[in-house]
Amino acid sequence: MNEKPVRLSDVATLAGVSVSTASKVLNGRGRVSAETRRRIEEVAERLDFRPNALARFFATGKSQTIGVVTSDAPSVFALPVLLGAQSALGKSEMATLLYSVRYDLRGLGDVVRRLRARQVDGVIVVGDSLESPLHSISHDVPVPVVYALGVSEDPRDISVTPDGRMVGNLAVQHLLDIGRPRVVHVAGPATDLATQDRVRGMLATLQGAGLELVGDVQYGDWSRGWGARAASRLLDQGTVFDAMFCGNDQIATGALLALRAAGVRVPDDVAIVGVDNLASLVRQPDGLITTVDTNMAALGEVAAGCLLDAGSSTIEPGVHYQRCSLVLGESTTGARPGAPTDEERYLPI
Repeated sequence: MNEKPVRLSDVATLAGVSVSTASKVLNGRGRVSAETRRRIEEVAERLDFRPNALARFFATGKSQTIGVVTSDAPSVFALPVLLGAQSALGKSEMATLLYSVRYDLRGLGDVVRRLRARQVDGVIVVGDSLESPLHSISHDVPVPVVYALGVSEDPRDISVTPDGRMVGNLAVQHLLDIGRPRVVHVAGPATDLATQDRVRGMLATLQGAGLELVGDVQYGDWSRGWGARAASRLLDQGTVFDAMFCGNDQIATGALLALRAAGVRVPDDVAIVGVDNLASLVRQPDGLITTVDTNMAALGEVAAGCLLDAGSSTIEPGVHYQRCSLVLGESTTGARPGAPTDEERYLPI
């Protein structure tokens, strides 16, 4: 036999207040004494009271639902952002509706209509790279919108993205700290906003140490194959370097394998730093590449927090940068005793 659901009137009766007072407290509205608020909340928790979503909507005009729009939900980068955002929203008892626009965030017309029909309380637009600005839908929906893992084309929007300059700073500062001043940089596409910010951070760090980059930035793509080709080309050209900052971990892995194949010892002769902490993102941490973790799950949590606080004086429009962290690996610290070999890691180029 099913138990009778707990009603708001039950909470009000046990707390010794009116139904309207109990409703205001549990919906975060109205002014009551601290003692009354504490009593109502304690009774609600003891009875395991769960407000009826439809009743709450009629009482507050809020659906307690956030629309999340992404171009590629299963992406290795977008997924942790989504999970981080969902976790933060869940703590505030907000439900999420996920919409995928299949790799094209410009085709949002139908999704916008659905969001309006669902009367969501806010929207998070999740990109999958910083290759180009995200299309802004802020003027198409009557609720706050936050853009994550990308930068909105409208500077008046709130965007949350990894701190690319911090990435470049952390990577190069670590190389300098371990005594490697002759740094080359194998980057992703020159047009990518992430590439540009990482280059700025790298050059500023070198300049602050009275150093210059060895040669020109090697621009290419984000693949392991590009990392291998770039490393081989640097060796063929006779470039003298003892450190390599790579645009991502894929590039770094390709470069590492190419250097080792040419008889260059990593990290003894050349130390390598990548970006993304990719092994951890795919849940296969192997400790091979020293990398800068862009903390995607935390970025999603920050985006959700910005959305919940949108409209308050504490959240300014513009780009909000998520801090990054350095994760040490064998490519700068040396192999750990018992660490797997390259063959055991299945790392063919």
